[in-house]
Amino acid sequence: MTNQAAFDYRDFQRWRRLFEIGFWLLLYGLDATLNSVTSTIDHPGLRAWQPWCWEWSSAVLLLALVPAVIALERRWPFRLTTWRQSLPLHLPASVLFSLVHVGGMIALRKLAYAYAGSHYDFGPWWRNFGYEYLKDVRSYFGIIATVWLYRLALLRLQGEARLLEAPDDGPPVEPIERPERFLVRKLGKEFLINAREIEWLQASGNYVNLRVRGRDYPLRTTMAMIENRLDPSRFVRVHRSYFVNLDYLAEIEPLETGDARLQLRDGAKIPCSRRYRGALRDRFGEAPVTVA
Repeated sequence: MTNQAAFDYRDFQRWRRLFEIGFWLLLYGLDATLNSVTSTIDHPGLRAWQPWCWEWSSAVLLLALVPAVIALERRWPFRLTTWRQSLPLHLPASVLFSLVHVGGMIALRKLAYAYAGSHYDFGPWWRNFGYEYLKDVRSYFGIIATVWLYRLALLRLQGEARLLEAPDDGPPVEPIERPERFLVRKLGKEFLINAREIEWLQASGNYVNLRVRGRDYPLRTTMAMIENRLDPSRFVRVHRSYFVNLDYLAEIEPLETGDARLQLRDGAKIPCSRRYRGALRDRFGEAPVTVA
């Protein structure tokens, strides 16, 4: 892994949220502007503001619905291996998406027309809604596809971990059930990281993020599957979404709720729930405890 690649990803993280918001604003703003110009040319008899009202009312509602679609995709991930299970859930969601889009779009147009002293007529509801839904279902899954491609690009820039596989010939060089190393792929290159260098692990959807020297490497697995592959003398589960490496634990701070807050040597803070706090208590006693 080159220092330049690592710097590029860390630098991107600083303005990632601004980039994501700006991308959707630019995408729908540019689309609405181009469509407005096209509609103006196609309907020369209309008032100049009417095509712009049509296109921008639609774009504003679609833009407002983007966070909801992203949240639904996180709830029901749409992957190559799970699309058959996810599709029956996303299709009804796309109908609701279209209903909100069309209803809000009509409301905005009526307000704009009323302000201009005119009246907006959407026409026969069900026939026109069917036409709008054919466009909206493409918009809905287009948002999902865009998010999927974006995440794929981030994984390539960030790096993705995977378990070492058994060799085709001969015995494995290390235990496959409890690997001592993980393979990390980043920007077309592969690197080995030692399991003991993992500071903590965090569940994130269909992945478990491995924290190594201040960087996260997603591993396509679940917490239940990875638990059996970790050395119990080094890694302790402290939350349904976290494992910590005891070698990097600096301080345990009890909370009044019965939970605890863990501070690692790099300053990061990890939650520890009451359910798993007993394992830490058995090793270090009651807190606050500073681990030497």
